[in-house]
Amino acid sequence: MLEFEKKFNKETGIIGVIGHPIKHSLSPAMQNKAFSLGDQNFIYLPFDVPQTNLKDALKGMIALGIKGFNITIPHKEYITQFLNDVSEEASVIGAVNTIVNENGILHGYNTDVNGIIETLAPFKDDINDQVVSVIGSGGAARSVIYALIRHFKVKRINIINRTEQTAESMKEYFGAKMVFPDIKTYALVPPDLVEVFGKSKLIVNTTSIGMNPEVDDSPTTIEKSFNKDQIVFDVIYTPLKTKFLELAESQGATIVNGLKMFVVQGARSYELWTGEDMPIDEIYEMLETELGKVE
Repeated sequence: MLEFEKKFNKETGIIGVIGHPIKHSLSPAMQNKAFSLGDQNFIYLPFDVPQTNLKDALKGMIALGIKGFNITIPHKEYITQFLNDVSEEASVIGAVNTIVNENGILHGYNTDVNGIIETLAPFKDDINDQVVSVIGSGGAARSVIYALIRHFKVKRINIINRTEQTAESMKEYFGAKMVFPDIKTYALVPPDLVEVFGKSKLIVNTTSIGMNPEVDDSPTTIEKSFNKDQIVFDVIYTPLKTKFLELAESQGATIVNGLKMFVVQGARSYELWTGEDMPIDEIYEMLETELGKVE
């Protein structure tokens, strides 16, 4: 038997990630390592698919018998229209990040929620009946807001976005979908937000501001935005400590990066595809080590 046949053969299942661009994704490294550790006969591949080709890509997925996909920027919201059904959380959020192909029937899920819940679980009592500010209005913001309303008892949610009209649309969306009345919206104008941030127990950045390679960027550069009683969570994990988190830490805030969220959402996807648990501790350690080297 040739060496590659020991690893890949006619029984090997294909799973992948669809996005545009896709080169930034660490999902292939994470999932392929997990498949190896779990002795799963799968290979995980990245597919750069522009939005105009998304529907055809899913047809190809069915034709080729590809087991499943992760979905990343910018397709999480747009792709829902092409699926046969979506889970409850994906339906409410309006965004999908995981697809399972079951004999040509495409099922959509949002496993980002699992990552957010696990990441914020240690702070559940701290944020109970408190004000939370969420920066951004994309798929990640939707997942955070859903998790906060469904799984945590927060007092009020501030949605902060560069375009306040978009934030207002999200407020109306969640007000109708989940009947959570206390949502306020603000434009992302840092000097005007010092008071808003200062009164927030938890601040979550769901945007890509500060992600590699634009590591010098931050949603705010104003030190007075933060204080020692806060929890500041950035969903970015490349780098592990963004400028946003560095600034918050310098003011005494408790900081949380996006690595746990990334690993947990990936573990839930792995479970949906394989029916098995991901060896999550080994995967987290591997990624933390590799990302630490980059920094």
